[in-house]
Amino acid sequence: MKYVSTRGDAPVLGFDDVLLAGLARDGGLYLPETWPELSPAALTAFAGRPYAEVATALMAPYLGGGIDEDLVSGIVAEAYDRFRHPAVVPLRQVGDNEWVLELFHGPTLAFKDVALQVLGRLFDAELTRRSERLTILGATSGDTGPAAIEACRDRQALDVFILHPAGRISEVQRRQMTTVESANVHNLAVEGTFDDCQDLVKTMFADLSLRDELRLSAVNSINWARVLPQVVYYATAAVALGAPGRPIAVSVPTGNFGNAFAAWIARRMGVPIAQTIVASNRNDIASRFLTTGIMEVQEVHPTTSPAMDIQVSSNLERLLFELFDRDAAAVADHMARFSHGGRMEIDPERLAPLGEVFDTTRVDDATVARAMGELYAASGHIVDPHTAVGLVAGRKCRRDPAVPLVALATAHPAKFPDTVEAATGVRPELPAHLADLFDRPEHCATLPCDLAAVRDYVVANARA
Repeated sequence: MKYVSTRGDAPVLGFDDVLLAGLARDGGLYLPETWPELSPAALTAFAGRPYAEVATALMAPYLGGGIDEDLVSGIVAEAYDRFRHPAVVPLRQVGDNEWVLELFHGPTLAFKDVALQVLGRLFDAELTRRSERLTILGATSGDTGPAAIEACRDRQALDVFILHPAGRISEVQRRQMTTVESANVHNLAVEGTFDDCQDLVKTMFADLSLRDELRLSAVNSINWARVLPQVVYYATAAVALGAPGRPIAVSVPTGNFGNAFAAWIARRMGVPIAQTIVASNRNDIASRFLTTGIMEVQEVHPTTSPAMDIQVSSNLERLLFELFDRDAAAVADHMARFSHGGRMEIDPERLAPLGEVFDTTRVDDATVARAMGELYAASGHIVDPHTAVGLVAGRKCRRDPAVPLVALATAHPAKFPDTVEAATGVRPELPAHLADLFDRPEHCATLPCDLAAVRDYVVANARA
């Protein structure tokens, strides 16, 4: 298996090099040259197997000999052994043929753990094999940062620099990053939005001399090895609900579109996903693109679902690549227009096939709060605001009530205690391993939204 850039002007790489590169050198995102397929028999064989075994089997075709499959099997087993639920990502029924897929049982209480607990160990194994080290540079809207830091902390071959928008993530999310006592972890609060943070990261990656000097790599979903493990839980959820003989619909609260694109991959491989509902909050660039074909940057509005407060959804570029029949030159042209003018558009004929796969809507904060309160009153079940966005969107856009609806529960409600308490009257408690989070000292540098300031800080503190 080899990997190509969505912009067509970067080296074709194997999985191991894609893992360490993160972003392609031409600014594009890596995708496999071909898509492996899951037969109905393969899906049937997943039934009843431990989650780690299914993950290893599904990921194996993508490794292409770049990393030993037995090594990956051990890494995956070790990663998911840290999750607090034996099913790793259990399904919970919340209504008539409605389910939530709980992705928050990892160490930082967010779906990002499912991929990043694997990714951190893959980094460590491959760098140890090569006797090399990397500088991990990433931006977070709230959940990627804690998960990345937890996955990479104390690893001798890695330094980790995570940018977050100052004052725009929950206090729990911030403290999960800033209270980590580890010499290789650096938290940067940037005075701007998540999109500003993401732009700073992408600009530093685009500086190839700096990138080579610091050995920069990524943990955001621009890294293919971050997206791949997310495909697995769509397969396990489908099998648990009757696949291959029965399809499912999935509702995905999305910001950077990585999780939604993972659903697209699962469907492309053969998982019977009849409908993928892309659920947005007020910051709805993905919904607007899927509806109109226009990708346009607008103002970022703070909401009660801050991990989705994004106006540049990086993984839409991967979807564009497939939509343009893998015409990298066309993708590069459209992304250049978007980068320079904050807007690009594709024609309706080109957009039309997406209507077969995706439905989309946006959900405002008042509706989120009402849905959280109603769900708790009816069932005693508490969800976080991002999960509520997914449930509301799923119910609104669902095509066939006979098809099981699976809404992704992307974060533990205790990560957003104020919002949950306001909606339900119940203040959710943190799990025992985080019970003293608010008593731990914080370590964080606050920087202006300025490329030179961020670059100088990373250069001064990176050991690569």
